[in-house]
Amino acid sequence: MGDAVGRMLASAVGIAISPLTLIAVVLLLATPRGRVNGTAFTAGWVTALAAVVTVVVWAGSGLGADAAEPAWAWWLELALGALFLLLGVEQWRDRPRAGHVHGPPRWMRAVDRFTPGRSAGLAAALVVANPKNLVLAVGGAVAIATSTASAGGKAGAAALMVLIGSLCTLLPLAVHLFGGDRSARVLGEWKAWLAAHNAAITVVVLVVLGTKYVGDAISGLTG
Repeated sequence: MGDAVGRMLASAVGIAISPLTLIAVVLLLATPRGRVNGTAFTAGWVTALAAVVTVVVWAGSGLGADAAEPAWAWWLELALGALFLLLGVEQWRDRPRAGHVHGPPRWMRAVDRFTPGRSAGLAAALVVANPKNLVLAVGGAVAIATSTASAGGKAGAAALMVLIGSLCTLLPLAVHLFGGDRSARVLGEWKAWLAAHNAAITVVVLVVLGTKYVGDAISGLTG
């Protein structure tokens, strides 16, 4: 299991560092139905991420049954790394210039009217329709699938990946539920800081992980 955890850890942390996701759950928690919608959002995120990771680990384990580190996994990791670098460049080019602020997405202006079902659906969309999160989920799951861990070890690593990747929703929900009177101020400060630095955080995450993926893939293909 140690091999599987070590190979997927960077991807799981990258998923957890999702400013847009954290901003979304904080906004939902601040609405009149915040507790219900925030819980539904978190459940939708965990379910969608678990589904993606489970499917890829299951499929990848079958494809890699005859080799601990099949060549296709390294080529896929190389492609994912290159995609990360391209996304990082695009994010940097689209960042708000000094003195200009991008308007919030339409769904952010409608969170007061969200139902639990719509909250859960938004969370699932942020997993499967956000290129950064989806590529990281696939990359981490492939790393687990092609590791030397046993079936039980892979299952444990997959569960740990989902847990770590869900911290961006679990932590705000925990603060809201157990933080008492200070929770609104703490979450508001988190949201304000992430909104101000969203582009920079995303660019750094994409470039660092893209470089790691490409480096690991080149080492695997030439080693």
